[in-house]
Amino acid sequence: MSTLIIKNLYAEVDGKEILKGVDLEISGGQTHAIMGPNGTGKSTLASVIMGHPRYTVTKGTITLDGEDVLEMEVDERARAGLFLGMQHPAEVPGVTNSDFIKTAMNSRLEEGKSVNLFKFIRQLDKAVEDLRMNDDLPHRYLNEGFSGGEKKRNEVLQMKMLSPKIAILDEIDSGLDIDALKVVGENVTNMKSEDLGLLLITHYQRLLDYISADKVHVMMKGRIVKSGGMEIIKRIDSEGYDWIKQEVGIDDVRVIEEEEEARVMLGQCATREALDL
Repeated sequence: MSTLIIKNLYAEVDGKEILKGVDLEISGGQTHAIMGPNGTGKSTLASVIMGHPRYTVTKGTITLDGEDVLEMEVDERARAGLFLGMQHPAEVPGVTNSDFIKTAMNSRLEEGKSVNLFKFIRQLDKAVEDLRMNDDLPHRYLNEGFSGGEKKRNEVLQMKMLSPKIAILDEIDSGLDIDALKVVGENVTNMKSEDLGLLLITHYQRLLDYISADKVHVMMKGRIVKSGGMEIIKRIDSEGYDWIKQEVGIDDVRVIEEEEEARVMLGQCATREALDL
């Protein structure tokens, strides 16, 4: 069982402080959900955990099983067992899905070792079938020409194949219709075990109708302002976030403007490319 511990984390981008003291601990077997309005720092937290080069951590620590994550390069974090399912997955022409995933899996093995090809093909075909994706997916270029829903399923496909210790799914529900959301939710739920800790970042309760969370956190102004159980989600669904803003004395919840948030999302491509998997 692995544990990711984030303590008093502060981070900035282009001199602007976005994260302002985040504390969070996720262990294998646990599912945490972070909710909150746009621009409150949720996706920034995911990018900082994975080592996006635009962000500078100014204070605090991130450890995985006692190892200093902040001292690791992006590819080292991935090999250590961290996984990020991106909100806006990048298209990579010229690299097939099967080659990408096989290379990623090989990178986590000891030098000179590689995955068994026949076992890999069987596992990939089963994962494609589970996610109800097209049979030709392994031979298509990574996300090229994919719909938004196909890209999100492809992120979950990679997660199924890589079996990470801690998986961060950043708005994996955006762009999915109800049927696709159910498929994604069922596949993620079926992956739950003592060997996997999950962090779900979402705006909506609908994802958590399919993937139940043990703990729910609400993020505003770059920090977690409230934590609890599923009762928080039910109240947010019926009343919105105003009751939390009143409770903690926050008026403007944002720490990042919409246009900058869009640049950050586009910049996630750099994180995936930097994985060097």
